[in-house]
This record gives sequence, structure tokens and C-alpha cells, in this order.
Amino acid sequence: MKTLLRAAGLLALLLMAAGTARALDNSDCFACHSDKELTKTNKAGKVVSLFVDEKEYGASIHGKNLCTSCHAEITEVPHPDGYTHKPVACSACHRVEADIYLKSDHGQAVAKGESEAASCKDCHGHSHTLLNYRNPRSPVNHANIPQTCGRCHGNTAEMEKFNLYQRAPVATYDRSVHGVALEKRGVTQAAVCTDCHGSHDLHKSTNPTSKLYWQNIPGTCGKCHDNVKNTYQRSVHGKAVAGGIRDAPVCVDCHGEHTIQGVKEASSKVSGAHIPETCGQCHRSERIAGRYQLSSKVFETYMQSFHGLAQQFGGLTVANCASCHGFHDVLPSSDPLSSVNQKNLPQTCGKCHSGIGTRLAKGEIKIHNLPGAEKGKPWLVNFITLFYIVIIVLTIGGMFAFNALDYIAKTRAHIRKVRESAHSEVRMTKWVRYQHLSMMILFITLVYTGFVHKYPDAFFSWPFKLLENGGYIRGMIHRIAGWAFTGLFFVHLVALFCTPRGHAYVKEHWFRFHDMKDGVGQLLYNLGLTKTPPPTRRWNYAEKAEYWALVWGSFVMIVTGAMLIFTETVLRMLPKIWHDVAQVIHFYEAVLATLAIVVWHFYWVIFDPNEYPMNPAWLIGKKPAHGEPKKEHGTADENIKTE
Repeated sequence: MKTLLRAAGLLALLLMAAGTARALDNSDCFACHSDKELTKTNKAGKVVSLFVDEKEYGASIHGKNLCTSCHAEITEVPHPDGYTHKPVACSACHRVEADIYLKSDHGQAVAKGESEAASCKDCHGHSHTLLNYRNPRSPVNHANIPQTCGRCHGNTAEMEKFNLYQRAPVATYDRSVHGVALEKRGVTQAAVCTDCHGSHDLHKSTNPTSKLYWQNIPGTCGKCHDNVKNTYQRSVHGKAVAGGIRDAPVCVDCHGEHTIQGVKEASSKVSGAHIPETCGQCHRSERIAGRYQLSSKVFETYMQSFHGLAQQFGGLTVANCASCHGFHDVLPSSDPLSSVNQKNLPQTCGKCHSGIGTRLAKGEIKIHNLPGAEKGKPWLVNFITLFYIVIIVLTIGGMFAFNALDYIAKTRAHIRKVRESAHSEVRMTKWVRYQHLSMMILFITLVYTGFVHKYPDAFFSWPFKLLENGGYIRGMIHRIAGWAFTGLFFVHLVALFCTPRGHAYVKEHWFRFHDMKDGVGQLLYNLGLTKTPPPTRRWNYAEKAEYWALVWGSFVMIVTGAMLIFTETVLRMLPKIWHDVAQVIHFYEAVLATLAIVVWHFYWVIFDPNEYPMNPAWLIGKKPAHGEPKKEHGTADENIKTE
């Protein structure tokens, strides 16, 4: 009897337990969670909604599943007081995808506690409303991927703290050929972020497993451009990449990354106008040329060839690198399949030059030509080149020497005539002439050594390149000349302001109202608006302007030069910006002074018809007096009007 009672009690308990632990239906959950006002305060004190739209959930990819498929720990409703559901783990069902994701850059960042890193719901959406990727409204639908990735990567300021290689990947993608095709042309098959970067398996380009690792890029691009990939893999570049040569170009090196443009776009790196520059990234590199025994002159020689010169002047149909060597099918000229193989040149060049015949096959034309003689050119071409170089040097050099001697002879005759004339006007004393000569030598030295410092690769810098310590020697010469110029300047100031003759000089050279009137009058006369020029004065407006410009410019150059020499002292006393300002002023003041000498001073002392061939005052202190006739070759010029 006791045994029967125990069995009946056990059966009752089992029945009660079975009734309590029955599987919850979704309707049990929505009985509460369909209430839009259902909320809860989380541990952070934030009120969160617990509402779940039953229709949206039913339309989601999880809609056929039970709520307890994800919330497996829930066994009874309503929930006990204080209940908090456990975080849902997508890996419970999506084990393979989760394993791949956790090894990706996003997954590893999430594991390190980076709250900004993308998790499953950041890309796919919330599990209650998650849609199949084929659904056009799904955030991971192919057409929506750029916007989905852009929610994070479009925030440039936020992404900067992660030191990402691309600063504005979404904005640049939108302007690329892929972005334009997707957004503006509706080409749904156009490449989006995940096509190149991967989705769950996203890695940095430095990771060998990344789709963007340099050696994997041809395969990544080849998913869409399969024929191009196959052609590229047979090319000299593709074989080099397969062989592990990092310097060999892959797709993005020529086409760009997020900035890929269509071939017909003028801004494209592979448009006809930009192909020489794109190929030149590698083929004019001394490092790459030296490492792989390539010619570093191919870019330079092309740009100086007929085709290169035409290309530089905007020729859109002129042959460029790809026109002859090919695009993805670049092969060495020794390969029988190469478009620049000797046997294939008639056909290659014949694309533009019809009827060019078989002359090219006999090697009678060189493509990458320099104008001068060069090893490997036909002997006749080199002979004629050298012949003309010799003729040019002898002819033009002889002309220059002859003219120089003629100019010197005429200048000497002019100086002798001025020296012997009883009417010559004294303009510069011996002491002033010494100052002028010293200043001229120092000025030329300072300008030359200063510009050599600014432009070390210019043609005029070669003397210092030949010296072992050319840079140091140049600097010493510049500083010595600078201190000498400073000394000369202060000596001149002392003589100017501390001697009676200096006071008179300042008085004579100071501006007066008639100087402005003379300048305007000369302009009106030169324009033909007045019939008479301004009167000739002992010191005219042009000479006064030049003199005081020299004084002011010398002061500016001395002050800024001292600031550049005593850099440490300046930086201890002033903010660095003033050192930078001094550097800019010193350079541009030198440019201004040099151009003023060439444009203004040279005219008034040499090229002015009234002074030609030269105003001799700086050599002998005299010049023809005002009103003295100037006779040349027996013909009297017009008398110079006196004041």
C-alpha cells in the first residue's frame, strides 16, 4: 500500500513539473512586450524601452523562431522581480560566422572593450527586426553597405582616434567609379565595402590574411574583374607580385583605392593624360631602378620624346606608356607576346601610324629618345647630334665673344670721351665708388649663395656640389659676405649722418614734391598725353627712389639675417613664428632686391638710350653733363634738356 502511495505522489509531482516547465510560446512574451509603454531602468540609470513590435519581428529573419531560441534562460512568465535577461549571443546559432568575426579587426576590438567597434547588431540591425540580406531594406543588403559602414567610418573626427589609413573613406568612395555606379546609375553589382574589405573576416591591409593585403589585391579585384586578373597574372607585374616582390604594382597602385575613377574620367590616374605620371611613380624611382636593374630614364626620355612633348601640351590622342606597352598585359620586350617585342612593333605602332611598314622590325627607330647622343643609338644619329652640338657651341660662343668685345670697345670709347670732356659732370667721389664696388661684389655674392641654399638642385648650384663640403663652404661664404655687408652699411650710415658732406647728400636725395610731379609727368609723356618731358634734374625721382629702397632693403636683410644666424637666441626671446617670418622676409626681400636691380637699375645705368652703352660714373665718377651733346658715329643726339 505504501509503495502505491509513493508512486502516485511521484506521478503527481512529475505532472506538476511538466505543467510548469512547458515551452513558452511567443504569444506569452508579446502579452507584455507588445506594450509600447513597457520600460525598465538599467544599471546605468537609463530608461530603456522593452517594447517589441510583433509585426516587425514576424517579418524579420528570426520571425519563425521562438523568443526563447535566443533568450534560452527564460522559462517562466511573468519574470521574477529584479530579473535581467542575459546578453544574447549570436554565436549560439551562428558559430562559424562568430568564430570568423572574433578573429577580425572588429571582433578583436570588441574583445578589448572598444565600445565604438562594430558588433553584429551595428551592421545587421537589432535581432527583433533583422532582415535577410536579400531584402532591399536590410542594412547589409548589397546596395546599403556603403551607408551601413558609413555610420561609423563616415564620422571622420571619430575615426581619427583609431589612426585609420583612410581619413574619409566614405566620401571618397561616393565619388569613385564604384560609388557613382551604385548610387547614380543603379548598378547594384558595383563593388561596395564588403566586396573589397570582407565582411565578418575584415582585417587591416597589413595582415597577410586580409583581402587588401598587397599580394591578395589582384584576387580581390578579380572577383569582379576576372578576365583582367587572368591577364594581369601573366604580365611582368603579376609574376613579380606572385614571386613576393612588394615593389611590383598591384591594382590599387595604378587605379587608386577609394578614389578609383573611370578610364574616361579626366581625373583618373589611368586616363591618357595621367598614365605617364602613374607609371612614373615606379619607373622614375632611383631606388626601384637600382634594385631591379631597370632604366631610371624611361620616364624622362619619354617626356622629352615627340610623344611626351605632345602629351605635355595637352595632346589627348598621343601615345602614352600603355598605348605601346599595354595595360594589364605588360610584358618584357624579350617576350614574343609583348606588344613592344621587335617583331610586334609594326602592329603596335600601326595602331596610330598606318602603313608604317616593317622598318620598325629592323630596329631603325628608337622610342625613348633623348635629344643628345646616347649609347645604343645608331652611329649616324649620334654623329649628327655631336656635329650640331659642336656647331652650336662654336657659332653661338663666337657670336657672344664677338659681341662682348664690341660692347667693351664701345664702352671704353664712351668712358674715354667722358673722361676727356671738359663738360663732364662729377657724380661719385672715389670713396663713394669704392663703396659702390664693394656693395656690388657683396650683393652678388649674397644673392648667389643665398639662392644656391634655396635651390640646391638648380643648374647654377653645381660648383658647390663638386666640393666635398660644399654646403658648409657656401654657408661660410654667405655669412662672411653678410657681416661684411653689415659693416659697410653701418659705415655708410655713419658717413651719411655724422659728416657735413653726408648731411648734404641726404638733403639732395630727400624726396620733394616735384619728384612726384616729375614721375607723373614722365608717365604722361611716355603715354603721349603731354608734349614735353619733365625737366632733367641732378638727382631725379628714379635715383632717389632707388637709393632709399637700397637703404631700407639693406636694413631689412640685416635684421632678418641676424635673426636666422642667432636662431637659439631668437627662439628663447620670441615665439617660433617670428623666426619663420624672418626666414620668409629674408628670402622674398632678396628676390625683390634682385629683380629691382635687373629691371630698374640696369635700365637707368645701361639700357636707357641716354646712357647707353653705360653710365660710367661708377667707374670714373663722371658722366656727360646735362645739356652736353652726345655724339655717336658722327651723329648728334638730341640735346638733353636742363632743369
